[in-house]
Amino acid sequence: MFQTLPWRGQGSGRELVPPSEEPINPPRPILGLALGGGAARGFAHIGVIRVLHEAGYDVDVIAGTSIGAVVGGCYIAGRLDELEASARSLTKRRVLNLLDFNIGGSGLIAGAKVARQLQSGLDGIQIEDMRLPFLAVATEIGPGHEIWLTKGNLVTALRASYALPGIFEPVRIGGRWLMDGALVNPVPVSAARALGARAVLAVNLNGELTGRGGVIHAVGADSEGDDPPVPRRRISGTGALGAATSMVRRRFGFTTAPASRRLPNMPGIHTVMMEAFNITQDRISRSRLAGDPPDVSILPRLGRITPFDFHRAAESIELGAEATVKSLDAIKETLEALA
Repeated sequence: MFQTLPWRGQGSGRELVPPSEEPINPPRPILGLALGGGAARGFAHIGVIRVLHEAGYDVDVIAGTSIGAVVGGCYIAGRLDELEASARSLTKRRVLNLLDFNIGGSGLIAGAKVARQLQSGLDGIQIEDMRLPFLAVATEIGPGHEIWLTKGNLVTALRASYALPGIFEPVRIGGRWLMDGALVNPVPVSAARALGARAVLAVNLNGELTGRGGVIHAVGADSEGDDPPVPRRRISGTGALGAATSMVRRRFGFTTAPASRRLPNMPGIHTVMMEAFNITQDRISRSRLAGDPPDVSILPRLGRITPFDFHRAAESIELGAEATVKSLDAIKETLEALA
């Protein structure tokens, strides 16, 4: 019926403009990327960024936590190729060589070797001078403030964001002692929105770990095989540093723990530490994302990769790429809806 309507107004003397045959392309909303923490699993972020770039999506702002800050910062600084090459070259022995154990400090690892690796590619870069807005999330020791690092030396900000408590030494910035941002904002969607993002893609490295965090009722220490009230053993050794060094060497396959010093099925110290951190991060992520959900969630299937598996970077990168490919339709629909 609309085809019969005249395009020249009758009696008004004004000519109506017919609809254009060309499709109208509205401006794209500002696209933000929230890169979550997850230690070795964070190499999946490289695969995510690669697929987004190949699909033609130019990210406008990036907020990162821990390893997410490292990958995001290297990408904006134009050093993603170097980071990927370095990650793919990691072996168990090379990872071990990067761990400079620290005696009497506030972290098991001083972190100087890792910092020098970053410094070699990011030397002198200031956050405020980079081509895109960037933010690294850290946590202040003491008051527990969530700190958004948006200026200053990039490498120093990255070190603060990934300073895992008890593992890496904290970093002092602006008179504050800072540690891993995953303690307060594991997937920084809110930070990406604060940078001006209208559409936020969030990469949650722990999203596949479902079935966790339930409540098990009516459990008591009355089963055969439970620990007795008095510990069965007392470990003596070479002190905290020696025990920690042995733990890391066992984790990467260089030594094995004497059978006489372990109870059946007892988790090792590295398992206890990382599981405690993962559980905390998972609970905080659920709460934060429920209150401020992203527009699209990218969930790499990283359950079989532990936070210590830095030597499996190639696998993590591929899993990140696969998850992003599966999310491309949702990203396209979201951007079109927000345009």
